Amino acid sequence: MQTPLPPPLSEATSSVSKKREAGGITRWLSDKPATLTMYASITAFAVYSCMYVFRKSFAAATFSGNGTMFKEWLIISQAVGYALSKFAGIRVISEVSFHDRGQLIIKLMTIAAFAWVGFALFPYPFNLVFTLLNGLMLGMIWGLVFGFLEGRQSTELMGAVLSVSFIVSSGFSRSTGAFLVQQWNIPDQWMPAVASGLFFIPLVLAVRLLEKVPPPNEQDILLRTQRPPMPASRRKHFIRTFLPGIALFVPAYMLLTTFRDFRDNFSVEIWNEAGTVSVPDIFTRTELPVAFVILLVMASLMLIRSNQKALTIIHFIVLAGLGVIGLSMYLFTHRLISPFNWMVLTGTGLYMAYVPFNCLFFERLIAASRYPGTSGFIMYVADAMGYLGSVGILVIKIFAQPELNWLKVFIDFGAFTAGVGMILITGSLVYFQRKQLGYPVNIQGH
Repeated sequence: MQTPLPPPLSEATSSVSKKREAGGITRWLSDKPATLTMYASITAFAVYSCMYVFRKSFAAATFSGNGTMFKEWLIISQAVGYALSKFAGIRVISEVSFHDRGQLIIKLMTIAAFAWVGFALFPYPFNLVFTLLNGLMLGMIWGLVFGFLEGRQSTELMGAVLSVSFIVSSGFSRSTGAFLVQQWNIPDQWMPAVASGLFFIPLVLAVRLLEKVPPPNEQDILLRTQRPPMPASRRKHFIRTFLPGIALFVPAYMLLTTFRDFRDNFSVEIWNEAGTVSVPDIFTRTELPVAFVILLVMASLMLIRSNQKALTIIHFIVLAGLGVIGLSMYLFTHRLISPFNWMVLTGTGLYMAYVPFNCLFFERLIAASRYPGTSGFIMYVADAMGYLGSVGILVIKIFAQPELNWLKVFIDFGAFTAGVGMILITGSLVYFQRKQLGYPVNIQGH
């Protein structure tokens, strides 16, 4: 059975007209591109920043009274749920309609919040089921939020702001958790539930505001191609069309995702073993300079109208980020920089390489190839593989060599990620430069 071609431009943009007819904020934003970009950036930032508290605040607790290996099992169970969510998201994110995204975000976040309550009420090891459930709900939030932003002339700027949210929020969520434990004396077991409760109403308000963002307009579609839902047959066709490139950049993204999660989940242990006391605000202070650099680099890509050229430049940005990761490990192991500056430099390199994959790489790939579909699909293919790697490194660390300290594993894996990642991304760069992009892909029959 053949899957029909995407609708003509007039049909594809009919949803824009319907949105405008709704009036209110949506209609007002439709006529003001610059205001729309700012509004969508801020609301998307707010939604994802709130989500991060639901996900990562627990990392600030040690759970020392729960026995050995408890935190490791907690992290693994959430990571398994997150990885499973990414696999589910390959279909869900590809097929969900523009107008259903907001309501789905609220439903998933509600379940994630109650999962932390279940975690606090049930004893170990039964409470690990609830951390798995928490991860299963949260893994699709990024794709749902980015779905409001993709396919626009200003997607790079909005995507950069959204990406900054998980850089800043990674530190902010851990600072929030540390504050609740140290200043409010909230028990480790209840801290994630309390943190989620504090941010639930702001989350709902931010989602409702994000829902007011209108779909891409006719000019957006002309420059960045149509973004219709992708049925299974079209998803398979996309994979076949770009398989060599996918086989190169997905393993690189897997390494970066694993490295990022390791840095987030065991930041307290890494700081302690590096000889620095982890006060609550140190997580935020190390990430703010990183966020500023990444925002400037990513947003500047909006100035490049050629999708093919932008895709090439993004490859070089990823390579530069991987190089900074390797350099930071060298400087720290030779005691040429302080632990604080090392963590800032490591974060800068990590997010220079990681952030483009979360929005800009796939956004420009879809636009350059003129492939009618969502960037969220291939993003979630890469994410699913990435979080498998994250779970794998946790299992290896715990069971294969349990006596290794967190700091050594972090440094060794960072160097490995930098070296292997640069080889893979160089291969991806060569592939996409040689592959003819810029012409509509023939998907008749798919």
